[in-house]
Formats: sequence, C-alpha cells, structure tokens
Amino acid sequence: MAPLSNLEVSYLEERLKLLVKKQEELVESDNPGQENQTKDEQTCPLPPMDGYPECEGKLKWMKTMWRSDPCYSSSGVNGSLCSFLIYLSEVERWCPVLPGRVIPSALPDVPVPAVVQDSLTGLYPALANRIQFRWIQQRISSMEEIWVKAGHTLSAKYNLTGRMSEQILVHPGLVTDESGFKMAQSAFTGGPLGELVQWSDLISTLYILGHHLHLSASIPDLKQCKVRVLDSFGTEPDFNHEAWAKSHSQTTFWGGLNLIPMQFYTMFPHTPDNTFLGFVVEQPLSSEEAQRLQSTKRNNQALVYGKKAEFWKGKRAYLDLIHEHFEIHGTAVGGNPSLVPSYVKNHGLIKGTEVQTLLRQSKVFVGLSFPYEGPAPLEAIANGCAFLNPRLHPPQSSLNTAFFKGKPNIREVTSQHPYAEAIGEPYVWTIDMDNPADVQRAISAILKQTIEPYLPYEFTCEGMLQRVNTFIEKQDFCHGPVNWPPLSALQVVMAKTSTSCKQECQEAGLICEPAFFPHLNSAEDLAKYGVHCLSSNTYDGYLTLPAYNNRTNHCLFQSDPLLFSCVRSDPDLSLIRICPCRDYIKDQIALCKACV
Repeated sequence: MAPLSNLEVSYLEERLKLLVKKQEELVESDNPGQENQTKDEQTCPLPPMDGYPECEGKLKWMKTMWRSDPCYSSSGVNGSLCSFLIYLSEVERWCPVLPGRVIPSALPDVPVPAVVQDSLTGLYPALANRIQFRWIQQRISSMEEIWVKAGHTLSAKYNLTGRMSEQILVHPGLVTDESGFKMAQSAFTGGPLGELVQWSDLISTLYILGHHLHLSASIPDLKQCKVRVLDSFGTEPDFNHEAWAKSHSQTTFWGGLNLIPMQFYTMFPHTPDNTFLGFVVEQPLSSEEAQRLQSTKRNNQALVYGKKAEFWKGKRAYLDLIHEHFEIHGTAVGGNPSLVPSYVKNHGLIKGTEVQTLLRQSKVFVGLSFPYEGPAPLEAIANGCAFLNPRLHPPQSSLNTAFFKGKPNIREVTSQHPYAEAIGEPYVWTIDMDNPADVQRAISAILKQTIEPYLPYEFTCEGMLQRVNTFIEKQDFCHGPVNWPPLSALQVVMAKTSTSCKQECQEAGLICEPAFFPHLNSAEDLAKYGVHCLSSNTYDGYLTLPAYNNRTNHCLFQSDPLLFSCVRSDPDLSLIRICPCRDYIKDQIALCKACV
C-alpha cells in the first residue's frame, strides 16, 4: 500500500480544521457580545421565514461556529441573534432582511469580459521559478496546443460571450512546504501524480476560460463559502458535519469542516453529494504524434498497471496465466525487483508519451487491484487498449481497508476502478483475479476483439472546460439557497429509507442532485408532487429526510441542511423517502440537459 494514503485532499482542509479547533479552544469569557446576547435575542424582531428554507439551519450553525473564521467578527457578528440575522441576510442571502434595515449598496466592480485564450503564455510567469509548481508547469506547457484547440472548439459549439472574468485564488495545498508531504519533489521520482494532474488541468481550464488566477503556495485567509476543496475520494455529509461526526464516532482528520458538501470537488463522479471536477486524460499532443500512434502495430502484448514493485506482490499466478497468451511489459520502479517476474520486459520510469506508445502496442492493460481509481485505465482505453479490472472481495472502504481508513466517507469500492467498471465490455473487463476461469474468459475475448480508442467527453480538455465554466458561472454558496441546477431539471423519485437516493435515482436512469433537497423540504413543496402531509415534524437526527409515512401521511423534514444526503440509507426507518433526481448529459454527468 502507498504510504501517502491521504494525499488526495488539499492541505486547505487542515487550515480550515485548525480554525475550527481554535474556535473551540476560546473560553466563553472571550466573547465580547455575551453580556448583551440574552437581552438582544429578546428584543430582536424575527421576520417571517417564508422563502428562506435554509435560514433556520444556518442560524443554528452560526450560533456554535461563528468564531471559526475571523471574517464573521470583522463583518459585525458578535454572538447575538441579531448579528447572526444581519450577517445571514445582508452579507450572505440565507435569511430575510430584518424589519427597518436596508441592505447597503456596494460599490460596483468594473466588469472585465472573460475571453477564451489563444495561448497559455500569460500563465507561465506565475508558475516560473517556483519549485512547488514545477511538475504542474511541465504538464501545462506540454498540453498547451490541445488546451487552446479545445477552447476554440468549445467556443464554436457554445456561446461563451457575455461572461465576466473572475478573480480566482488557486491554492494547491499539497505542494506547499507547510503541508510536509513533499509532493512537488517526489513527482519526479515515481511519487503519486493523480492530484497534481487534477491541479494542472484545473489551472489550465480556468486560464483558457479567461479568468484571472492568483496562484498560492502559502496559507491565505479565505472566506469559507468561497472555498472549493479538491478531494479525490469524496467527503460524505455526515463526516463533513462536525457535530454529527463527533456524536456518531465518525471524526476524521479530513472531516468536520461544515462546508456545503458540494464544495468538495472530486476526481471521479462517485459521490453525488459532492461536485465532480474530474481531470483530463492525456492524449497525443500534436497531429504528427497522433498519426504515429495510429500507425503503431497492435501486438499480443500486455502492459501491467503497477509502477511500484510492491504492487506486484502476491499476483504471480494471475500474471502467469496472462503470460501464457501475452508478452508482458511493465513500468515498475523501486522496492524489491524480485516481485516482478523475470519474463516481464520492465521499462522502469518512462515519459507519458512512451507509456502511450506501449498502450498502443498492447491489447490489454492489466490491473493488479491497486492503486485505486487512478487516471491510467482511462488512458488505456483512450488508446484502444482494453483494461483488465480486478473485482474487490469484499468491497473495500474505510471500514475494512487500511488505505481508506481516515477518509471522510464509507463509500464501498467494488473494483480497482469503479468508473471504468461502469463503462463495461468490450473496453473494461471486470474479473475475479483469483478465479482462473474468469480471467481466461476475459483474455480469450480480448484476444479476439479489436476496439477503437474511446474517451468519455467529460475527461477531455473540452469537456472539462465546459464543466468548470458552468460551475464558475452558476455555482454560488455565499448568497442564499442554491438556485442551480435549474429547478426545471428536478425529477422526484420515491424510495424506501433502506435505499439511498443515489441508488434509487440510478435505477431510474438519473442522478441524485443534492441542490434540490431544500425544494422538497416542506409540506407545501411535497404537495406539488402528490404527497399531502396531514402532520409533520422537523429533525436533525436523521440523514434520510425528507420522508413520510404512507399510512398516516406524517412527514418528516430535515432541520439541518448540511445533513441532506444522497448516499445514506436507514434500514431502521419504515418510511418513504423523497429523492431529488435529475437527468444528465451523456458522458458529462455533472451537467443536466438544461444546464448548458
């Protein structure tokens, strides 16, 4: 197992967690507004909450967490109910404005149009001579031509005019000296690259779309609602909710941030409570290179997915079976070389272009069950090479596997690469690695087949540009209830509470959309969808709300918006759950059909 198992989450999380911890350590006497708080709460006139379904939950959160970030006190929050309401109505837009108060008009910003860029030249000075960005700059510059081409192609398909250039702070916390991870240095000696790939592609995407970037390699002060956390494996709502995690023994180093779960940006679309950011699968960088790869002869050759010798341990019988049909190649470095069978032609650490050549020469890319959910299997099928994907028995998660322990989720990983597993045959063959008959079945089929290169649109440069542009234009967690995706995309599906909304939506050919939960969290809302509540209560002790009893028509609503969950189920509750689903664009699951 790789020793740096938690590198997928930005060091920014640690900073936010320390801020929360600092708040807890403050003694009650340090609160300057405490003396007047009781009197203030008695005289503060509460306005009607109609149209602000998340106000109550935000007030509840603010009461215990207002000292977690200095921006609250600098905006006038002092611990009193009135100060909470003023902040949540005038600075953010979660609550109604108090009677007699007028929101002051801010000085208008001078808008600057966002123009799709013709090159990445203007980005390089911010990256130059900074060791933390050395590998990132190398990938960005090597892919400049394809990024520029993708920007032009997207512009021709969609109207990208009328957008404003945003000021965007980019803080790859894992490359900072403060993090202690030394990821920037190890990238050139066989260290993990997945997170650096994602950061590189995000920076390229934002710049090509015409936004002004501020690249940070130190810890800045940030406003919490503006934070987006790159989080490879995902953070589920109950782990994100600090109070819930503490009371249910789910506290982890990476959890308890009390962010809106959609502020976590994942590498693959495995956690619908989060936002799927993704990355770009490396492709030929020039027409000449593309022609060279296309003319490469495909052989009875297998390339093993295992760049560290330790990944090969215990796989000899499996590899021997494959070797009966294929010449096996590898790219393993370090560790005990005897773990790699002598019949393997091991190329060691090689360039990405050389890996693509090997994939073009090979008929099968052989998974060893680890590493989990990396970019390489998608690179294989993008080069017309089938992927042999080991099934995991039992499915692995933070509950039973050391690698996932401490990650803020209990998501079950059913194979080495669940996203590839969903693509399926003939590109991906998910097999039982310890069942020779199952392996032989897949090998026989792969030997007979010829497949064309295939890459889902969401993992192309153009696909990522489209997705991130939409997030920048539409996602807003600072100004009241989320109003994107458009409500017209909402499709309501009923489910037993023993079934997660993720599963129920998938079975209907849809995806669970957490942004729609607040629009189903009142009796008035449910009546629009044929559920008529004769009585109702709100709770913050369940993760499967809203729900109702179909015998008594008693409805249960969620009082804490941070506990809305697509992924949780509760076999102990005999209720019908109301699930917010939406459609999605084929090969662009982050966006609904009405989103573009």
